[in-house]
Amino acid sequence: GSCWHRCCPGRNNACWAPSTRRARCYCDSYCERTGDCCEDYHAVCRHAAVGCTVGPWGPWSRCSSPCGVGSKARSRQVTVPPRHGGEPCPDLKQRRGCLGEHPTCGTAK
Repeated sequence: GSCWHRCCPGRNNACWAPSTRRARCYCDSYCERTGDCCEDYHAVCRHAAVGCTVGPWGPWSRCSSPCGVGSKARSRQVTVPPRHGGEPCPDLKQRRGCLGEHPTCGTAK
């Protein structure tokens, strides 16, 4: 087989072989996404790559500063971890700026 002993996890451009049409075919798990797998990829790589899946974003936290410039944060959880060279997980935390506007801020000035 063209991919025998050359099946690579993740995206690896070094894992290629000439296809029956004399073009390059790839033997990495990314080839399923790009559609350029070698003909024997599924037979050689019995474990299909599983990309990371994450849940929805949680709510934003309160502004870190009750008065003035601060930041908010939110997070999400991994629901399916990557396996067999699948896509890694995206960012699980986000931050953004905010302006604290607690009712007591005006009187504190």
